[in-house]
Amino acid sequence: MTPDPSVPDAYTHRISVVIPVYQGERTLADVLDEIEPLIGGFVTADGYRAAVHEVILAFDHGPDRSAAVIRALAAERAYVKPVWLSRNFGQHAATLAGIASSGGDWVVTMDEDGQHDPRAVATLLDTAMRAEADVVYAEPTNEPPHGYLRNAASRVSKRLLETVFGGGKASHFNSYRLILGEVGRSVAAYSGTGVYLDVALSWVAARIVTSPVELREEGDRRSGYSYRRLMGHFWRMILTSGTRGLRVVTALGALFAIGGIAFALYLVVARLAGGDIPEGWTSQMVLTALGTGAILVALGIIAEYLGVAVNMALGKPAYLIVRDPQNGPLGNRHDDSRH
Repeated sequence: MTPDPSVPDAYTHRISVVIPVYQGERTLADVLDEIEPLIGGFVTADGYRAAVHEVILAFDHGPDRSAAVIRALAAERAYVKPVWLSRNFGQHAATLAGIASSGGDWVVTMDEDGQHDPRAVATLLDTAMRAEADVVYAEPTNEPPHGYLRNAASRVSKRLLETVFGGGKASHFNSYRLILGEVGRSVAAYSGTGVYLDVALSWVAARIVTSPVELREEGDRRSGYSYRRLMGHFWRMILTSGTRGLRVVTALGALFAIGGIAFALYLVVARLAGGDIPEGWTSQMVLTALGTGAILVALGIIAEYLGVAVNMALGKPAYLIVRDPQNGPLGNRHDDSRH
């Protein structure tokens, strides 16, 4: 939808689109052709003016001729902004590099393979404005085109990460997302090595919501993620999601210590009551139980210190300063009377 002069909302939401590029030789030009109509500006279904003012292509040193395609696109289209990584760092690192190089009120991250429909950007923006959200994830209305086994494994791993390891709203995580610009750039600046964007966003975003979006097929190329790489990806997400795993060690240490003391008291009472216990066995079991409990408590204390060090290494901030939301894009919402 092109801008309508009669729309009273004079504020135009400037959007930066970030695309990490690994194997985009065959699909990248088509993706940009679909983004092209959004460059001149558009109006969302809820009446918000917006425009994509830059498309950032973060080159992650893939095996094809993506670099040549990026150079050609940048020469042809003024809105294309290449970001050249020194070597292959992975999709999340490339996405963070692109976000750090952005300048829009909002940042949209999407894949290079055509799976994400750029027309859904308007829907994501409407959802953000209605919910006053810092982050909006695309929520697929259909099964992702990856096959049953991979889709099932993805659901299980996200639920495990969310419920056991404190990985934020992991069930919402999706590479098609809309992020408030200043929040995204701050996250890109402080995140430590190996910290995943979605986990880092969950640390600071005031509100994270989802918006229904239909996914499409992945162009004409194979996914760059093997099952081995996906398992490594999941494991790194667990390790960088926070210190809940260390807290589990602490809890187990305390539990075993209490159980060891209780068992030692039981053996002493049983021995004094004349129970049929071999000579010397009681003292041996008491020492073993108390010693095991002491060791596990010590490990729990060490885990707590490690937790502090891990949070520092991950770059988890104690706070994040942003401007008054009413002075940013979220402050330019329509009056309730207009809905």
